[in-house]
Amino acid sequence: MDDTILEMRNITKTFPGVKALHDVTLAVRRGEIHAICGENGAGKSTLMKVLSGVYPTGSYDGEIVLDGKPVHFRGIRDSEAVGIVIIHQELALVPYLSIAENVFLGNERRGTGGLIDWNRANAEAGALLASVGLHENPVTPVIQLGVGKQQLVEIAKALSKEVRLLILDEPTAALNDVDSAHLLDLLRRLREQGITCIMISHKLNEITAIADSTTVIRDGQTVETLDMSSGEVTQERIIRGMVGRDLESYYPDRVSTPGAEVLRIEGWTVRHPVQDRRVVDGASLNVRAGEVVGIAGLMGAGRTELAMSVFGRSYGRDITGRLFVHGTEVKAGTVAEAIENGIAYATEDRKRYGLNLIEDVCRNISAAALGKLARAGLVNGNEEIKVAERSRRDMNIKTPSVMTAAGKLSGGNQQKVVLSKWLFTDPDVLILDEPTRGIDVGAKFEIYTIINQLVADGKAVILISSELPELLGMCDRIYTLSAGRITGELPVGEATQENLMELMTKEKELAG
Repeated sequence: MDDTILEMRNITKTFPGVKALHDVTLAVRRGEIHAICGENGAGKSTLMKVLSGVYPTGSYDGEIVLDGKPVHFRGIRDSEAVGIVIIHQELALVPYLSIAENVFLGNERRGTGGLIDWNRANAEAGALLASVGLHENPVTPVIQLGVGKQQLVEIAKALSKEVRLLILDEPTAALNDVDSAHLLDLLRRLREQGITCIMISHKLNEITAIADSTTVIRDGQTVETLDMSSGEVTQERIIRGMVGRDLESYYPDRVSTPGAEVLRIEGWTVRHPVQDRRVVDGASLNVRAGEVVGIAGLMGAGRTELAMSVFGRSYGRDITGRLFVHGTEVKAGTVAEAIENGIAYATEDRKRYGLNLIEDVCRNISAAALGKLARAGLVNGNEEIKVAERSRRDMNIKTPSVMTAAGKLSGGNQQKVVLSKWLFTDPDVLILDEPTRGIDVGAKFEIYTIINQLVADGKAVILISSELPELLGMCDRIYTLSAGRITGELPVGEATQENLMELMTKEKELAG
């Protein structure tokens, strides 16, 4: 039997004004983990949507060959019928349904009279959960699970459909290191069971650790497919294929010259909005002009809760503590008041909270400071377009037009729109929550360059990141947070991944 399970031949996909894919060719061997790499907007997700039937036969040119025979998918049901299942980056689970209900949604286990056999459904769901290493009661509502466990539910759902070829789009983008390692171990076990996996990822260290083959796509075209079994393919080699050049450094050089204090938080305490517990407990920190200050912490440490509560008390209840901007205590009780006091917050979830995806780029950029464009209560549309065009040029936002819907942009370009929105408010301090999550190394470098320009212009930046190398490469000082408490502060010259991790787990060890 031929060991090639899948071929995609000369796939071309065009959207109005944009050729997303041009003669892309892909060959995947049976039972391998095949990675697909490329910058944001390179066409990776589009190619997988073609393969899975999201974009049906007739909407693209080229041919899909499965097990040596051409196949034609009119929709996702057709691809799933032959064992191809895709798990998108934005998980497609219904939060208020149980795990079992989600696993068999659209594929219900029916009993007598066509009614759902819940005993059978829960038993089969339990067996599937055990196979992916998730030890949860199948009747548990999905909303009670963390993102890592929700990923495992998605894989259990795929296994329930007798998957032969599993497609995962950025499966570890929102996971911490522990959950990511668990997921990669699961993919190895699936490979041992003969299940073929295609994985899109920007985490090159994971690709070099797990992939058998890696196909690089650049500007909608196949660049090369690398055999990872030799052990000679490095992250730098993959980057060269992705961006067409060597990145001399992952992090651009910057001379640090901190000035006067811009923001200071003292004794900041926040309670969970519905549960009787503190999510931030007496936190104190400060940031100066021309300085990047990092916040490191494990998932659930309270990083985002701290940032959102400072930004106009947009998270939590019974918030106490003092907030100073340029040495003067302020009462930023709403988002509007926070913006007026020179504070901006770029959320970690750009699709849900950072952007209006159905609105155009222009309106998204102006949304947080429409007052600057208004005369007599009316927004000057011409000035709004000028602002958007200036941001498009300065931030190198790749879009056919500033009138394009934000939801049609790649992740990296969406992130630049989010930054443009907050820069238009002219903040003194910008809080960036996971600003490079889910974007490629080239776009990351551009974001880092923008951050450096901001601090060179005298802005103060707080950088929240799950990636310790990112904090070490970009920050002047790093605070560590654990169980809502600040457990340490280190200048970057004294910080290492090891001593940061020790501080990030300090509170748990004391509590345990």
